Amino acid sequence: VQLQASGGGLVQAGESLRLSCVASGSIRSINGMGWYRQAPGNQRELVGVSINGGSFYYHSSVKGRFTISRDNAKVALYLQMNMLKPEDTAVYSCWVEAVTESEPAAGYWGQGTLVTVSS
Repeated sequence: VQLQASGGGLVQAGESLRLSCVASGSIRSINGMGWYRQAPGNQRELVGVSINGGSFYYHSSVKGRFTISRDNAKVALYLQMNMLKPEDTAVYSCWVEAVTESEPAAGYWGQGTLVTVSS
């Protein structure tokens, strides 16, 4: 499974960005998709996740500002980030748990896209 993330960039505090992640490969089914981020010097943290069945989870620091959406037909995941803050600066990576033609359920990571928020 390959994950291609895009949409990062440099914005000012208060502005918005929309990240996209498209999964490809011999995918039979998706159990969940999500976004993680890692700021310099920090551990990777979960930003938000979409679980099959319609459940969403968000880190408390982004609730009310970030929204995850999915396009199951395109096997795509989006992260709409509003009211960005300098502390949101990080490399954002997408993650998927998928069942493929040859493998049982496993987690896969994209390469990450850098989001920089200036004050």
